[in-house]
Amino acid sequence: MDERIQRKVEKLEQQCQKEAKEFARKVQELQKSNQVAFQHFQELDEHISYVATKVCHLGDQLEGVNTPRQRAVEAQKLMKYFNEFLDGELKSDVFTNSEKIKEAADIIQKLHLIAQELPFDRFSEVKSKIASKYHDLECQLIQEFTSAQRRGEISRMREVAAVLLHFKGYSHCVDVYIKQCQEGAYLRNDIFEDAAILCQRVNKQVGDIFSNPETVLAKLIQNIFELKLQSFVKDQLEECRKSDAEQYLKNLYDLYTRTTNLSSKLMEFNLGTDKQTFLSKLIKSIFISYLENYIEVETGYLKSRSAMILQRYYDSKNHQKRSIGTGGIQDLKERIRQRTNLPLGPSIDTHGETFLSQEVVVNLLQETKQAFERCHRLSDPSDLPRNAFRIFTILVEFLCIEHIDYALETGLAGIPSSDSRNANLYFLDVVHQANTIFHLFDKQFNDHLMPLISSSPKLSECLQKKKEIIEQMEMKLDTGIDRQVVKYLKIIFGRTLNCMIGQMKHILAAEQKKTDFKPEDENNVLIQYTNACVKVCAYVRKQVEKIKNSMDGKNVDTVLMELGVRFHRLIYEHLQQYSYSCMGGMLAICDVAEYRKCAKDFKIPLVLQLFDTLHALCNLLVVAPDNLKQVCSGEQLANLDKNILHSFVQLRADYRSARLARHFS
Repeated sequence: MDERIQRKVEKLEQQCQKEAKEFARKVQELQKSNQVAFQHFQELDEHISYVATKVCHLGDQLEGVNTPRQRAVEAQKLMKYFNEFLDGELKSDVFTNSEKIKEAADIIQKLHLIAQELPFDRFSEVKSKIASKYHDLECQLIQEFTSAQRRGEISRMREVAAVLLHFKGYSHCVDVYIKQCQEGAYLRNDIFEDAAILCQRVNKQVGDIFSNPETVLAKLIQNIFELKLQSFVKDQLEECRKSDAEQYLKNLYDLYTRTTNLSSKLMEFNLGTDKQTFLSKLIKSIFISYLENYIEVETGYLKSRSAMILQRYYDSKNHQKRSIGTGGIQDLKERIRQRTNLPLGPSIDTHGETFLSQEVVVNLLQETKQAFERCHRLSDPSDLPRNAFRIFTILVEFLCIEHIDYALETGLAGIPSSDSRNANLYFLDVVHQANTIFHLFDKQFNDHLMPLISSSPKLSECLQKKKEIIEQMEMKLDTGIDRQVVKYLKIIFGRTLNCMIGQMKHILAAEQKKTDFKPEDENNVLIQYTNACVKVCAYVRKQVEKIKNSMDGKNVDTVLMELGVRFHRLIYEHLQQYSYSCMGGMLAICDVAEYRKCAKDFKIPLVLQLFDTLHALCNLLVVAPDNLKQVCSGEQLANLDKNILHSFVQLRADYRSARLARHFS
């Protein structure tokens, strides 16, 4: 069996070798055939390329012959139509068939251009006929556009507008469209809502009709502002401008707000490259005559209204407000009268009346709050801090001086002598009410005035004025009651805060070194923030904890607000004393980041906002010169005065380099 299988295997191997040789021979033959076919394909490709080159050359020759021929044919047709105008009789179907108005418009437009080049003395008559036909076709096209718009045929409007695009009357076509799309659009009582709905509807449609939809939509908006809105605003304001200042200011605020809201909605549409400037100019054109003297009307009305509120209150008490002397002589007389009981002046009997009213205060604060809101909306950004300060001074005059200060003066004058048998201690009621009222005043100062002036030089001026008012009242309280009673107020508003700030100044002066922000070895700085920063933050956190444990209610926020603002001012002025290298600037940023963490413990939004802005300013110490402008235009620094930004850039050690100066300028 083995021999038989072996013979079979040998036979199969011989057969396999034979078939392999046969297969190899066939493959060789196929390779030869493939080479021949590939050679034929190459020859065919070369032949096709040759033919294609000939065809392209022939096409260029045909085009070179056909283009002048087409021009000649076109010129021949125009000459034929021109001859009809010369003969005075238009026989061509294109001029007599109303359905071929598009072709007629194309021809007459070309003839009109040709006629412009002809001498007037020889061709005056034919030029007049062409111009007349040009005008007639233009009017027919506009009429056709108008009819199509009334029928709502968008495709026909698009077709006619495309033809009119090359005519002088294209702008008239746009005017007709704008006029007709406003028909029946103002049916509600709210013209601003009607205008917004109209613009939304036209915005969806205008792109399907005109080749320049943004220009048409901008023209519609300009038409709405200059005709509809301007007329509406004038009617609403002029009738009460001289007769009713209160209604005038309310209407002005309402109309300006609704107009700016409408402008915000229109910003969604494509109106060209600078739509913000375009809409701002439209708003300014409507309100410029009213906004130029707005603050004069506002302050005049606020003064008269505040005076009326106070007078109405004193009239209800049957009290004739009197002028009470102030100053050193009056204080001297008061002290002599209290110590010696000598009759150096009349002691006023107030019958226990404090002459302080929370209702009056609420009315005055409400009027001022509305004035601040109007000021924020209606003032130019550059004038906003100054206008807000003027409103604040009126509030100080009527609330703090004419009402609180007058009540304190009257209360002082009503205090009996030390040996009087019927010693009326109602002055403590005056103190309590004055303290409560002043907290309301301080809340409005923080809530409504500070946001308007926080980034301007007016901030320090307002804080100084408030400080003067507080000190003036403290002096009168100190005159009227024992120092132990008034000590609470003084802790809040004066001496303790000054002591805290003084201690912080001492820590900074003792611990902060110039080499902290300008290290000798820039590459070997291991600390994350300076030792002075660590000690100041530890001290501040300790004082904040003491204040929270010592007080309650609104008093805590009031004191922390004052401390936070002074703390920010101290750090701001401290940083201005040094020059910063690149690594020193990074250390300053780390320090301010720690101060900002410390400010978070205050839980006063304004204080945190001030330190956020200071942190953003410190970035100017390390940012690359090429990026200075970009950083200055960021969200937190864009509204700051340029002088503030410049003062920080000047602190850089590389400030005098030409590259930095060039990029910052």
